[in-house]
Amino acid sequence: MDDICCRLFAWYDMHKRDLPWRSTRNPYYIWISEVILQQTRVAQGYAYFVRFIALFPTVEALADAPEDAVMRAWQGLGYYSRARNLHAAAKQIVKLGRFPDTYEAIRQLKGVGDYTAAAIASFAFDEPKAAVDGNVCRVWSRVFGIDCPIDSVRGKRVVAEIAQELLPDSQAAKYNQAVMEFGALQCTPHSPSCVDCPLADKCVALAEGKVDMLPSKSHKTKVIPRYLTYLYMHNAGSLLLHKRTGNDIWQNLYELPLIETDVAIDADKLFLHPDFLAWKKIVPHYTYKGFTGGIKHVLSHRVLHATFHELEVWGELSCPDGYVMVPFSELSHYALPRLVERYMQEKSGQW
Repeated sequence: MDDICCRLFAWYDMHKRDLPWRSTRNPYYIWISEVILQQTRVAQGYAYFVRFIALFPTVEALADAPEDAVMRAWQGLGYYSRARNLHAAAKQIVKLGRFPDTYEAIRQLKGVGDYTAAAIASFAFDEPKAAVDGNVCRVWSRVFGIDCPIDSVRGKRVVAEIAQELLPDSQAAKYNQAVMEFGALQCTPHSPSCVDCPLADKCVALAEGKVDMLPSKSHKTKVIPRYLTYLYMHNAGSLLLHKRTGNDIWQNLYELPLIETDVAIDADKLFLHPDFLAWKKIVPHYTYKGFTGGIKHVLSHRVLHATFHELEVWGELSCPDGYVMVPFSELSHYALPRLVERYMQEKSGQW
């Protein structure tokens, strides 16, 4: 076991990337980086981390910020519940009076799971707690030939036990960083670099020809299509937006008026749809300017098929409850889903 860690540390000393959250013991910075990097590549997350810390340099600044400002800073990263949970947890920390400094206490923060709590506890406070993410699961599943599905209770327990057993108590931070970096750069999901791997002679998966089969999963997430028809309604240099609520994708982000259907619909069917007919009572005078269709946006468990229809409204537009008219010049203050933002960027040349 000690030999594996020695080899891993030697590899890490040579190959580790210079990242700002690795050169600090500030638990706030570490926490922000770990949440940003969930479901996000380092190349993309780096810029978001720098910008987020510039906007909210302390946990107090984050707690005091309006939610819309936090969501706007997060725009484009996706999985927006992460931003909402960060904001709520920052308020918890401020109320507590300090950043919690143990795994169990950190685990009580809103949105913080086992992995994130272990990462913060080890990186900031030297607590000997193994952090187990997807990279760690992949590395130890291959090295020790764990064929039990890692998305099962037993599979998670086996990997966690191995990760904790290997962890040297006095070097928890380096150990956790090294395993995760090894999984990200060397023992990758596809086409791992087995030829020059420092653990090649220890790897059960390599010896048994199972590298491409491990780690295994018991099932795949069912992907469900959704069909979104947006109404791009503008008037006198302003645009109608709606803030999403409810427990659904993009909660608390702003979007265009939406009609969601079971199947894709064209303009002819849109004009006969009950929701569109209801809008005609609110907006009786408009010029239909055409549509943009065939836009596909993939989420982890949803595939969104979107069509945008442009309506130039005549006269003054009174907003229904939950809607707001936003001048084009102020759109940068509103957090939009990436799907809507892409369309808006294409239209921006016309403003």
